[in-house]
Amino acid sequence: MAQKSVYTHGHHESVLRTHSWRTVENSAAYLLKSLQPHMHILDIGCGPGTITADFAKLVPQGHVTGMDSAPDVLEQARATAKERGVYNIDFVVGDIYALEYPDDTFDVVHVHQVLCHISDPVKALNEMRRVTKQGGIVAARECDFAATAWYPENQALSDFIHLYDRVSRSNGGEPNAGRQLLAWARQAGYDKTKITSTASAWCYSTPEERAWWGGSWAERVVSSSLAESAVKGGIASKGELARISEAWQQWTAEEDGWFAVLHGEILCRV
Repeated sequence: MAQKSVYTHGHHESVLRTHSWRTVENSAAYLLKSLQPHMHILDIGCGPGTITADFAKLVPQGHVTGMDSAPDVLEQARATAKERGVYNIDFVVGDIYALEYPDDTFDVVHVHQVLCHISDPVKALNEMRRVTKQGGIVAARECDFAATAWYPENQALSDFIHLYDRVSRSNGGEPNAGRQLLAWARQAGYDKTKITSTASAWCYSTPEERAWWGGSWAERVVSSSLAESAVKGGIASKGELARISEAWQQWTAEEDGWFAVLHGEILCRV
């Protein structure tokens, strides 16, 4: 039985604001060429539903189901779909380890930043394959926190990376999931000859991008579930978190500021 994991980020407003920036173009471009208008897609860990709604527009003769373990965030997802005029879509509460669908239900089963937060990604990949049709696709994109890079150097941001690693692992996650996706898929029994493994990155360097990315983390590191877990777990004090928050604000103001987040990706043909 998979160990119960804790979602490190939680659903603080600052977290949802960041997640609402995500689109198929900036977070699932590796999957675009595989999509066809008639497809039925399951988007697991959909959060506020911005990627999910994008999928629905790309499969006008198909259907998309967004699934999340947190009921409250699905209300925002439904509002997102309604605002965009997307109707070939629905949202459900569910468990990635026990999907309530028959075998061979979906053409595509997708996760983004989900496997990094759970204790048994191999079990999850097995369950994702079960509900995917023969010839369909299991797709995953996960960050690799240790491969994060930024400029200029700042010791407090280095401390942040180490803090995030410790909090994530204490919650049952794997912060460097991106580099392990191929290995996990093979452990789950996927045919290696039918796996396409790639990588891509988010990059923030313009004043607007720095203000948005740095500002969101300056808030998240002191206000979200990450902060709560760090303090309760004895990983960092509130004072240390405040110092990291200030470092994010300083980085935001750097004219030469640059930040990149590497992601691993896999497309697995079933």
